[in-house]
Amino acid sequence: MTIKHNHWDIFCTVIDNYGDIGVTWRLAKQLASEYQRSIKLWVDDLNSFHHILPGLDPTTERQKFNNIEVIHWNDKTPASWLAGDTIIEAFACELPDAVKNKLEKCGKQVPVWLNLEYLSAESWIDDIHGLPSLQNNGISKSFFFPGFSEKSGGLICESDLFKLQDTFLSTVDVKKQFLAPFGIHYHDQQIISVFSYESLALETIVQSLVTSEKSTILLVPNSRSVHSISSALAIDEKTLIVGKSYPFGSLTLVITPFTDQEGFDKLLWLSDINIIRGEDSFLRAQWARKPFIWHIYPQDDQAHINKLNAFLKRYCEHLPTELAEIQKQVNLDFNLDKFETIIESWSSFNTNHSALLEHAYEWPKTALNGSDLASRLVDFVENRTAKQIKSQP
Repeated sequence: MTIKHNHWDIFCTVIDNYGDIGVTWRLAKQLASEYQRSIKLWVDDLNSFHHILPGLDPTTERQKFNNIEVIHWNDKTPASWLAGDTIIEAFACELPDAVKNKLEKCGKQVPVWLNLEYLSAESWIDDIHGLPSLQNNGISKSFFFPGFSEKSGGLICESDLFKLQDTFLSTVDVKKQFLAPFGIHYHDQQIISVFSYESLALETIVQSLVTSEKSTILLVPNSRSVHSISSALAIDEKTLIVGKSYPFGSLTLVITPFTDQEGFDKLLWLSDINIIRGEDSFLRAQWARKPFIWHIYPQDDQAHINKLNAFLKRYCEHLPTELAEIQKQVNLDFNLDKFETIIESWSSFNTNHSALLEHAYEWPKTALNGSDLASRLVDFVENRTAKQIKSQP
């Protein structure tokens, strides 16, 4: 029995500037384009959303983008909510009381209610992924955990992504064309992109690149990592102009304009190494099929290191022991801000780039485990609804 669920509501509270809404927007686009779902995306901060969706007007309450309606979520708008087939709380955001109250009145037509959690590589999520939890309003909500295992909720990855990537990179002189507007003549320099948090380890790496025998182009979106880079280069970051390039010895610094998601993907594809943060950028760096360092969001109790180690264990599982140790060490040194030892681990990481590149290229096949997040969500909703219908008298 195949059941079509065409109207989905997704609620998103923007907490980490672009991470929460970045993941949610990618999911909404994929559900709309590949599964023909009509999406109502409720977002509380349209100003942040505007940075990754330039066509969005932050002052307009409701806007349509193909099969997606973006709605400004404030104290008044949820009152206009009408039940669809599925409702998703992105990243444990709390549904408005107005929506919860209306859920109680849906009777047998209550939507499938999901809490979409943060991505994790930790094994414990397999035991609780998809489990229902009865809420105070008497309606069951299920917890959906994105992850790297077959038992998890999977990972966001569009069906045509790698074909688009290959086509883009096969374009003649694509790197020259990308760098020319910044006043750079590309001649096989190493390209590194940086979208991280502040870091002493990053400062140390940048300083080493200035005196390196290898020429490097550093592509840096105008974000928090600029603080560390300007400190490393002993310059006033206020003097840096977006879209300009600045030579420092063997290093050429470029502050790139903040772009939409497609533009950010291309920046990662073009780079030889990506230093990234968060969840959306973390996953897109993996899909770029290039060696990368993940600057995970720091937590006071060092819980982020456990999360980092859980991912590194999965990522390095099929790497030779020596390469696995190199991949792990440079990520740990970066995240623990070990600026005293980062140069050694960074040097090993960079020296073994070709071997790490081979692994990075094949990694998405392992990570996806045969299906992606959107397809697993659709299957879950259809199976859950079929059970609900079957249980009705």
